[in-house]
Amino acid sequence: MLINHYIKKIKECYMMGWELMYEGKTKRVYVINDDNLAMEFKDVVTALDGVKKFHAPKKGVLNAAVSAHLFKLLESKGVKTHFISYDGGNIHIVRRLRIIPVEVIVRNYAYGSLIKRLPLFKEFEKLNRPIVEFHYKDDKLHDPLILPEDIVNLGLVSEKEVDELRSISLKVNDILLEELSSRGLKLIDFKVEFGRELDGEALILADEISGDSIRVVDEGGNHLDKEVFRRGGSVEALISAYSSLACRLGLTLRDLNVCS
Repeated sequence: MLINHYIKKIKECYMMGWELMYEGKTKRVYVINDDNLAMEFKDVVTALDGVKKFHAPKKGVLNAAVSAHLFKLLESKGVKTHFISYDGGNIHIVRRLRIIPVEVIVRNYAYGSLIKRLPLFKEFEKLNRPIVEFHYKDDKLHDPLILPEDIVNLGLVSEKEVDELRSISLKVNDILLEELSSRGLKLIDFKVEFGRELDGEALILADEISGDSIRVVDEGGNHLDKEVFRRGGSVEALISAYSSLACRLGLTLRDLNVCS
């Protein structure tokens, strides 16, 4: 039934005349009009920068639901995002932006590539202050770490806007830390993307915030994010972790037999 629901959704996109603008590793983006897009979350999990792909039933709805919840929260706290609406399925309606090819990573605890880069840190060591990193978004280059000076010299954003990206990302971090800690969860790190308004230069939070883009652990140190899969867990284990994250955030997804 769930697969039929997704097929119906995709058919509806084409029947409504929505043009497929872009298909990435885990999402499809359709053009609704000059200002708005439909972003479809796919039932796919990838590894090795998209080289390996696996079917992951329920993942699209789980990530769409979690991301919608967190984007609504951020909007309520004054963070401007591309999010417009969510109907409970696997599609977000979002504002069309000019995406900046830079990923911003905010780290609260030492983990992953930070330890590889600086092995002086211990895994899960709490940082004295959050670390903000910038990465050039390019799978072929494996999203390399870049300096603020690199970003400015490449003409991607101005020096003032680098500071703004940092400031917004730290505000997002504060909001997510408060939300997740209130649910008994620990936010290790997360990555976000930004874009510009079509008719202006304002920086707007874009893409998603879900188990695909954050690292979050429960009281027992269990990951409720993609790290489950990165560490060799099955697709089923990944979906269980994503379901747990949705439930801990207070979401109800009865159609998926999750959090019911």
